[in-house]
Amino acid sequence: MEAFVVALQSVWNDSGFSAFTMGHAIMMLVGIILLYLAIGKGFEPLLLSPIAFGCLLANVPKTGFEDQPGVMQVILYGINHEIFPPLIFLGVGAMTDFGPLIANPKTLLLGAAAQAGVFISLLGAMMLGFTVQEASAIGIIGGADGPTAIYLAAKMAPNLLGAIAVAAYSYMSLVPLIQPPIMKLCTTEADRK
Repeated sequence: MEAFVVALQSVWNDSGFSAFTMGHAIMMLVGIILLYLAIGKGFEPLLLSPIAFGCLLANVPKTGFEDQPGVMQVILYGINHEIFPPLIFLGVGAMTDFGPLIANPKTLLLGAAAQAGVFISLLGAMMLGFTVQEASAIGIIGGADGPTAIYLAAKMAPNLLGAIAVAAYSYMSLVPLIQPPIMKLCTTEADRK
């Protein structure tokens, strides 16, 4: 019986369950919510589904990213050398439809006005007590540019990298949920038609 208990203890210690924390559980819940929004609600599935799967997989303890050769090392190399975010956005950007912009060039002003979000976010973060470097990394989220937000966070505020990555990509992918009420508030029904 004692050998059986020792064997069970060994299996437990070697499993990811022994290292599982509340932080892992919370981030997995975030991943599940993002996955539901991507697949169930159709909110930017090209962005949210890989982010959600990454969030789920990255929070499984003892996955072997650090010490296992092969595919895990290739994935770790892509993460450490910041290859994946620009690669994802290169693919998403290649699918961008510029037809509406060409048909109505004044909408370019709306995109330019969005850059004011950078400064509003920067000032808000500084007012909340973040350092200048942290506020700068947070502020770039207002520009709705995920790869830039991740790059700046990695260089200026690595302690905020996870939160900034989730916020930047979630913000961009939730535009279909956020934008309609704002559009209804700022336009008439005749304008929307």
